[in-house]
Amino acid sequence: MKTPIASLRTLAIGLGAGALALGLAPAGTAPLTAPAAAQSAAQSATNLDKVVGALRGISTMKADFTQTDRQGATLRGQMTLKRPGKIRFDYGKDADFLVISNGKSLYVIDYEVNQVERWPIGNSPLGALFDPERDVKKFGKMVPTSNPNVLSVEVRDPKKPEFGMITLIFTKNPSAPGGLQLTHWVALDAQNNRTKVVLSNQRYGVAVADSTFTFKDPRRSTRRPG
Repeated sequence: MKTPIASLRTLAIGLGAGALALGLAPAGTAPLTAPAAAQSAAQSATNLDKVVGALRGISTMKADFTQTDRQGATLRGQMTLKRPGKIRFDYGKDADFLVISNGKSLYVIDYEVNQVERWPIGNSPLGALFDPERDVKKFGKMVPTSNPNVLSVEVRDPKKPEFGMITLIFTKNPSAPGGLQLTHWVALDAQNNRTKVVLSNQRYGVAVADSTFTFKDPRRSTRRPG
C-alpha cells in the first residue's frame, strides 16, 4: 500500500480545519442582541466544560476510523487511545505505515521508505484529544451548530498559527464518558492539507497494553514488526 504521506502528516500534527458541513450556523446569521449574546457566551462556556470533562473522562478507548484527505483518498483502520498521551492509528497488517504517540511524541513510521517523522505532542492541537494536561479551555472555543445534540469545538493556539487548528465533533450519548461521544474531527495543516477522521464502534474502558504504543524503528532494521 502506497503511503499518502501528506495525509498522515496532517493527521499526526493535528492541524485542524475551520467550519464543518455538519450543522454549522449559516453565513449571514443576524447578530445577537446583548442579552442573547451573554446567554450564548454562558452556554458556550458550559458546553466547553462538558467537552473537557468528556475528553478527560476517557481512560482507554478503541474505535474504528475512516480517514479521508482533501483529494478524497480514504483509508480505514483502528484507533487505540490510552491516558495519558498514548494513541495508535493502525491501518492494518498489509499497511506499510503507522501513526503512534508514546505519550511524549507523535510519530509517522513509513516502512516503505524506512522513514520516521516525529512531532512533540506539545506542538499539536491534536494533543487536546489525548493529553489530559492540555488546556482545552485555553485553546478551544465552541462553534455553533444547528443541532442541540451536536457540539463542535475548535482547538488552536492563536500564538502559534503555524500549528493550525483541529475541530472536534461530539454527539450527546449517555453511555459515553461525560455523556458526549467523539464522532469525528477535521484537520488542516499549514500547507492546506485537509484530513477528516470519522470514528465508529467506539469502546471505552477496554484493556490496552502499553506495548501497543511501541514500534520497531525501520531505520535500524528493514523488518516489519510482527
